[in-house]
Amino acid sequence: MTTAGRSFTSAQAGDLLRRLFATAVGAAQPALAIPPLLPALSLPRQGGRLVVVGAGKASAAMAKAVEDHWDGPLSGLVITRYGYAEPCQRIEIVEAAHPVPDQAGLEATQRLFRLAEGLSEQDTVLCLISGGGSALLAAPLPGLTLADKQQVNQALLTSGATISEMNVVRRHLSAVKGGRLAAAFYPARVVTLVLSDVPGDNPVDIASGPTIGDPTTCADALAIVRRYGLDLPAAALDILTSGAGESVKPDDPRLQRAETHLIATPLMALEAAAAVGREAGFAVHILGDALEGEARDVGKVMAGLARHVARHQQPFTAPCILLSGGETTVTVRGNGRGGRNVEFLLSLAITLAGEAGVYGLAADTDGVDGREEVAGAVITPDTLDRALAAGVRPLEALDSNDAHSFFAAIGDQVITGPTRTNVNDFRAILVV
Repeated sequence: MTTAGRSFTSAQAGDLLRRLFATAVGAAQPALAIPPLLPALSLPRQGGRLVVVGAGKASAAMAKAVEDHWDGPLSGLVITRYGYAEPCQRIEIVEAAHPVPDQAGLEATQRLFRLAEGLSEQDTVLCLISGGGSALLAAPLPGLTLADKQQVNQALLTSGATISEMNVVRRHLSAVKGGRLAAAFYPARVVTLVLSDVPGDNPVDIASGPTIGDPTTCADALAIVRRYGLDLPAAALDILTSGAGESVKPDDPRLQRAETHLIATPLMALEAAAAVGREAGFAVHILGDALEGEARDVGKVMAGLARHVARHQQPFTAPCILLSGGETTVTVRGNGRGGRNVEFLLSLAITLAGEAGVYGLAADTDGVDGREEVAGAVITPDTLDRALAAGVRPLEALDSNDAHSFFAAIGDQVITGPTRTNVNDFRAILVV
């Protein structure tokens, strides 16, 4: 095949797709986003202390960026995923489990609250929040245990609920989410820097909004539990039914001195990747940064679009690149290894059925798709043929939610290791 006046091989297609993904990840690094913002924040007020707290897969990298570009005194603690720590001298980094909380996360969250002791109006709390914080900030409401929280998270992760719906439930069973952390730091000024990993970039949904007033209610959470038939502990259902888990609302006076700044978003990452694609000689179309739905269904839709482009040059003319972001969901019915990006990609490959000239990559910008230390994978027109030759049956893998095993068998996984950022899923389809 040829494009931009030169030959273009399958290997080159894969290299280009991986380069686009690497660019998207690089554009969302805290080391780029935080330093330009710090001078405008006036941290802290005259004579006050600066305390840094936070949670998320990018929180340690965010803390390091603050340390590296802040000369004044500061102290604090942030919680990140195991393997995502960064070396800091003045801010303590604690690692804990994700996506299901553990004892380390519980103890670290309790220590965050103790940092609020003795804070005054002159003090500033700089809160560093990124995706993954919902699991890392583990503080069950009274009456709930850590085991209860773990059961809730397990049920949510396999339910097919959207990330926004999951976080509504989490906020109403937590002592730290839904504005409760900011309320605990009152009367200090709370400045939150947020790296978005959710469709729509609503701060209340990022790490379940620990410093953001929550407009949803226990009744909303209970409706989601019933909609998906979630099997929750009796104590959790009692909290939602009684209203005892009501969160801090946006008009709460304890949030009057709280402010929020988005420092990196999925769209920023997509735009950076688009620039690289255009430099390579392709028309690039960003289809959206907040696409949701069942991963396999989104895969079918994207396959239909890519096939129409390849065969009919509509609605875009090939050669081109179709980019999208957002967060799909997987309703787990099989006993496979899961992963929404690889499930999307396997569905895409099956629906394309070897369509000539169509390639794809789907990966999570945090380097972890589902529970696997694998970001995602790549497909080519011969993906299905190579899988069958290796004794792997595509439809069986999809039916059992085992796309990670499928792509591992043919050597097409995208493995990055910890990226120390998180701006949600990245999808690129190349049509030549």
